[in-house]
Amino acid sequence: ARRGRLLDRARSSTSLEPVVPSDLGAELRDYQRAGFQWLARLAHWAPGACLCDDMGLGKTVQAIALLLTRRAIGPVLVVAPTSVGFNWVRELKRFAPSFEARLFRGATTPGLFEDLRPGVVLVTNYELLVFYAPAFQGVTWGTLVLDEAQAVKNSGTHRARVAAGLQAEFRLALTGTPIENRTEELWSLFNTTLPGLLGSQEGFRERFGSAIERQRSGPAAQALARIVRPFILRRLKGEVARELPARTDMNVEVILSAPEQALYARIRRSVLDALAGHSGGNPAQRRFQVLTAMMRLRQAACHPRLLDPTSKLGSSKLNALLEVLGELQEEGHRALVFSQFTSHLALVREALDARAIT
Repeated sequence: ARRGRLLDRARSSTSLEPVVPSDLGAELRDYQRAGFQWLARLAHWAPGACLCDDMGLGKTVQAIALLLTRRAIGPVLVVAPTSVGFNWVRELKRFAPSFEARLFRGATTPGLFEDLRPGVVLVTNYELLVFYAPAFQGVTWGTLVLDEAQAVKNSGTHRARVAAGLQAEFRLALTGTPIENRTEELWSLFNTTLPGLLGSQEGFRERFGSAIERQRSGPAAQALARIVRPFILRRLKGEVARELPARTDMNVEVILSAPEQALYARIRRSVLDALAGHSGGNPAQRRFQVLTAMMRLRQAACHPRLLDPTSKLGSSKLNALLEVLGELQEEGHRALVFSQFTSHLALVREALDARAIT
């Protein structure tokens, strides 16, 4: 009976004409409207979907449009890399202010788990998802969004297992990374997005994995493609380039770690004390002191080793850069990294060399 109801809903979804929510604060481009409608039809009958549009095509706004149509179903959980979480909160406030967007950052924001009701969107990162797994798995989410979902492509990681154990009425994976790289990665992604579709990992490996590794375009690969195709939507920039602006700008906000903030505060206080002690000095000299202080503060915000080459403190900004570069690399893009401080670029190169990124 359950299978019959599912088939009926699948058939009826083909005739659905989802309407973009009137309270969405954005004008969707044609391909984005088509993407939203595809998501809405799948959400009508399927447990999940994978939106794999190329970077810069607006996966977030398409997802937010869907969330608005599912607002009454229950609270929303968005899991995204730390550097992307701020953007989610900003985009929700901009495009869907009727939502209550909460940025969960662990022990500093414990009260955000209280009163999780329809209309609340809780945004967190993959590390905190694992650390607070019982709390996240104890909630039935109306919609689960896994942004940069390539983060769960390895089924053996804690994050993939925790994500697969979440309770959600509908699961949406967002990734700009092609998912045809390895069959095991495909299984892991679908295990978190559409649990059960590809069976157990052992059965999947036996039926598809070995055969596809031997013959990439053989019968097994074709059969697997038929199974997953209804649940994947991928558009490339070249396919919709006429609708895109010349450039897409994205601001990635970074919060310094507590030790970095303490270092920044010490430098700022020492500069203010020094300026106060020379209040009657030469104006030109004071301007020079101020400019020097500003440069030191900017260096402290980039990397502690710019001030002290022997410092053991990590750099939050470098970590955020590596997250973005990792995504670009997996999508086959190239990157130009700029800094006013050449010594900062040397530290970036050191980190890239350690990861064998040319």
